[in-house]
Amino acid sequence: MGRSGTQFRVVAWWKGRDSFGYAAESLNDERQRRVVQSMSESPKPFKKPPKRHVPKGLSILYEDRDILVVDKASGLLTVSTEKVRENTAYYLLTTYVRKGNQKSRRRVVIVHRLDRDTSGVMVFAKDETAKRFLQEAWPGFRKKYYALVHGAPPEKEGVITSYLAENSAHKVYSVSDAKNGKLARTGYRVLKTSAKYSLLEIDLLTGRKNQIRVQLADQGCPVAGDKKYGPGDKGIKRLTLHAASLTILHPFSKKEMTFETGLPVYFETLLRSSNRTASGER
Repeated sequence: MGRSGTQFRVVAWWKGRDSFGYAAESLNDERQRRVVQSMSESPKPFKKPPKRHVPKGLSILYEDRDILVVDKASGLLTVSTEKVRENTAYYLLTTYVRKGNQKSRRRVVIVHRLDRDTSGVMVFAKDETAKRFLQEAWPGFRKKYYALVHGAPPEKEGVITSYLAENSAHKVYSVSDAKNGKLARTGYRVLKTSAKYSLLEIDLLTGRKNQIRVQLADQGCPVAGDKKYGPGDKGIKRLTLHAASLTILHPFSKKEMTFETGLPVYFETLLRSSNRTASGER
């Protein structure tokens, strides 16, 4: 079971056209055929470390000799900072692949990052060759997120386009001049609405820092629980942004693989509670 309380699946998707009109490996359940790929199908024989070594805050979704895919909890850093050295996904997973043997030279290699307060699917490489392949191919991989936002975007479905820059305080913001920022494009579709919130399915079309959070805030619908780009939201326990699905090509076999987790239960809880509050229920 994933952290959201629903089972994850490893899925191979047929090539098609996505919900925003771009030719791609679509993640749209309603439009594309899918074939369940066996978890046991690994490019090379591989034996996982014992379950006792699986770290807290991370659920192992898939593992073989080349890659390790996890569901990261909200609040867990990807890599260390000056203040936090060991309670990170990188440190914990390196300890995991070493099976508790600190003299082992095995380690995981960072391919990409998720913000500390964003939960969801991450892939780590097992060596530099796998890392290079994944990073070079990364722009073409498909990434789907769920975001619970305040209010609602102006349209039920669309693509947000802007140029993003970062100031000296490491805060990202939109600029109108392409010379002063990097192009960022975020596709979205409204899945559900309540009296206070909207649940969006996000297609990350570019991968800029804090892109989803900044662009949704620009639309007047910041991600709930966002203390950096939103109103702060007293009483909301976490940033309601979740990396729900990732489609990659395996660095060894070159097979297409999709890793999914479900919608976090907390997102549904906030949706229901706002409707009860609006109707006067308790």
